[in-house]
Amino acid sequence: MNRKEDPSIYQQKDGQLVRTLKVRDFLALGVGTIVSTSIFTLPGEVAALHTGPAVAISCLLAAIVAGLVAFAYAEMAAAMPFAGSVYSWINVIFGEFWGWISGWALLAEYLIGMAFISSGLSANLRALVTPLGWKLPTALANPLGVKGGIFDLVALVAILLSAILVSFGVSKASKVENALVVVKVMAILLFVFVGLTVVRKANFMPFIPHYRMTAHGPFGGWQGIYAGVSMIYISFLGFDAIASNSAEAVNPQKTMPRGIIGSLLIAVGLFIAVSLVLVGMVPYQKYLNSAEPVGYALRQTGHTTIALIVQSIAILGMFTALIGLCMASSRLVYSFGRDGMLPKKLGKLNKDHRPANSLWAVSLVAIIISAFIPFSFLTQLVSAGTLIAFMFVSIGIYKLRPREGQDIAEPSFKMPFYPVLPFLAFSGSLVVFLGLDNEAKQYMLIWTVVGILIYYLYGIHHSTITARK
Repeated sequence: MNRKEDPSIYQQKDGQLVRTLKVRDFLALGVGTIVSTSIFTLPGEVAALHTGPAVAISCLLAAIVAGLVAFAYAEMAAAMPFAGSVYSWINVIFGEFWGWISGWALLAEYLIGMAFISSGLSANLRALVTPLGWKLPTALANPLGVKGGIFDLVALVAILLSAILVSFGVSKASKVENALVVVKVMAILLFVFVGLTVVRKANFMPFIPHYRMTAHGPFGGWQGIYAGVSMIYISFLGFDAIASNSAEAVNPQKTMPRGIIGSLLIAVGLFIAVSLVLVGMVPYQKYLNSAEPVGYALRQTGHTTIALIVQSIAILGMFTALIGLCMASSRLVYSFGRDGMLPKKLGKLNKDHRPANSLWAVSLVAIIISAFIPFSFLTQLVSAGTLIAFMFVSIGIYKLRPREGQDIAEPSFKMPFYPVLPFLAFSGSLVVFLGLDNEAKQYMLIWTVVGILIYYLYGIHHSTITARK
């Protein structure tokens, strides 16, 4: 369980991956993944369920915790620019079993995240085209068991298209990503500027509603804000997807810290602005059960044309997040196969030095999840796996520092205020995890037990470390 991989082995294994990604590519990848479905959906949902107008406070607190973890990620990625990010890092620092558990937890985020984003994309696209008279049959418009649906066809097609694009290589995918991210940020700014013209002061009163318990959990007060933090934390998880592609970074010592921290800072500013404008335009109660609150707010305030423009671009923007998670999840599963933790066929590169097998494997699983599992259910589950990985990375800084400049390269970026900040990052992630609802924790426990069984029944017997003994 505690046997550690030699970092030089990973350098050798990942040497075949082509280093083409620069800082601008990682900024676009990070912003494109963070500023995805969630910025157009979650602020309204969180305001209606838990916080009222104080959703911006939940955003800020979630961003602070994510920012602390981002510092740890930046140091890890600069010191160990390996495919698989957390899985590979923890394998080197703590040992094989712990690397597998943290990587398995991260895989939950990527797979469910792809399903979550594609479901949001589907809801926004269907809302956009319905006024034109274009409507899918009920059976193809919703996941199994939701409003008579059997599977979500639009979500399926969205994941398939993103996988096809990534299959042409990260260099080509990143060019598309860069262009779409610029357009998406412009759409968000357009919403903010137009929304500011119809913001009503009365919609912010009271800014922090009085606390009460509802069927959806705590609402109002600091209890509601805390519940909002745990729910909206999903919005700031995209920066970790950058690290999974660090083996394909040009000059990762500088590229990775700038991409990770820079993309998070940009995303936080956009998120808080959208949250404040959204609750100021329309009473927050109106956003309950709305999968497209941005479009709804614009239509309710008479900006139908702007709603059409913003939602159209938002759909393209959600596609950028799918591209980012396709890239990250395929690299993570590639690293599992590379080390023999899953069938080694998943760790094979094709003739163009791309992990095609792992890409199509994760895309197929994500398609199944998105087509058959409801959107509201997915929002509860995405954060849990990532928070476990975040805790491993934060506490891992204490094991990394003594080895820097020894068998691990001395990174150009180090987490500031050591040893205090790693502890705060770990504690913050733990507090957010404890704030998740019980259902999310229960399903994460089941996912972890499945991972442990895979390790003992397959991984420990087929790992490359075992093969070398």
